[in-house]
Amino acid sequence: MTRDLSSSSTGTGAARAPARERALHTARRVLAALIGLGDRPGAPLLGSARSTWVRRLPYVLAVLLTTVLMPVAARNLGENYGMSGAPAGLLGAAQTLPLLMAVVRPLSAWWVIFGSDVLCALLLSASPQTQPWPWPPAAIIGYLALMVPLSQRESRRTLGTVWAATGVVGVFLEPLTPRGSDNTWMLLFVLAGVLLLVGVVVRERGDARRKLREQETISEAERAHRTLLEERARIARELHDVVAHHMSVITVQADSAPYRIKGIPPQAREEFAAIATTARESLTEMRRLLGVLRSAEAARDAGPEKAPQPGLDELPRLVEATIRAGVPVELALPEEPVAPEPAVALSAYRIVQEALANVVRHAPGAPTQVSVARSPDGTLLTVVILNGPPPTPSTAWETSGTGHGLVGMRERVRLVEGSLKTVPLPGGGFMVAAQLPLPLPFPIDKDADSS
Repeated sequence: MTRDLSSSSTGTGAARAPARERALHTARRVLAALIGLGDRPGAPLLGSARSTWVRRLPYVLAVLLTTVLMPVAARNLGENYGMSGAPAGLLGAAQTLPLLMAVVRPLSAWWVIFGSDVLCALLLSASPQTQPWPWPPAAIIGYLALMVPLSQRESRRTLGTVWAATGVVGVFLEPLTPRGSDNTWMLLFVLAGVLLLVGVVVRERGDARRKLREQETISEAERAHRTLLEERARIARELHDVVAHHMSVITVQADSAPYRIKGIPPQAREEFAAIATTARESLTEMRRLLGVLRSAEAARDAGPEKAPQPGLDELPRLVEATIRAGVPVELALPEEPVAPEPAVALSAYRIVQEALANVVRHAPGAPTQVSVARSPDGTLLTVVILNGPPPTPSTAWETSGTGHGLVGMRERVRLVEGSLKTVPLPGGGFMVAAQLPLPLPFPIDKDADSS
């Protein structure tokens, strides 16, 4: 029975030991936070400012304030409070020099300055005084100056503890007030509270504005990414018609080949049948892919778009519609007919369409020139849209754009492996220039033709 009781008491003590250790560890952490032992160098005041002079301003002010206050505090303690030279100089230095490290470690600076102020008050209480007590004027100025960086770095709990310590020490020192002196503990207590409150409000307002700017930056990046995805999906839906047309032609040709060509061996008939089957399966998979890319709005439509995709032949009609919208547009097309690939023709049309839409939105009434030309070697199709400044700046329907059209232009040009250049002109206009590849003509074999 005795053995069981001893083992039980041992187990209880072992269970209480971790709880006691946790409580001591928490107490040490709280004490370290309050007295500044855990204060580590952090970002200096105004350290995130863009200007170098603004970032250096706290250091300059700390040096100036220390340079002025230290001799004033030492001289005031010696002449007005009757303290000897060495103690006055040491206390004056202890009350002001920590301001130099307040830019990066204000809590540690507060501990040194507050301890020096309390020690100075105790020393001055031993002799009759007719001066302000317990805090001399220089000590009040240095202490209040310290509240500014302290309020910008520490938490509300720490600042409340600092303010409460200022008041509690003042209350305990009040019975030691020398006869005939003016008690200044209430003055310092109120002014320190006001500065801490104002500093916290300013800091939290700055934090809120910084978080808002960060959120706006994130939202802008997400909006740009969403715009890019929407443009890619729209381009994919448009190119579906082009690819579907080619696949349909392959299917029809493969199905009709045994009937159009006589004397086809059975192996060739099987190959044509396999080609037709593969083409049909590809069309089915493309329709499924289009269903994935189609937006929710397009999915609610009555059915798929049946209009053919536009090309270079539709540019005159597009220009006429823009002219009716109030924009004078001149169109220049190549004299000889150009037969680009369907994807290139669609990209050229959409680039002109987006550029003219931007002119209508941002520079209505601006004279515009649309030029489509083929390079001398016949390998590039050059599309240039050039507009001048609007007649009056106030007529613009939209003063700021989202870049949605430019994103679509870049994606279309990248799709066909071309190049795009968009630059504002010195006179207030804008230029969009795109170079799209053209298919190379097949060389003609004269020997085979003559045979």
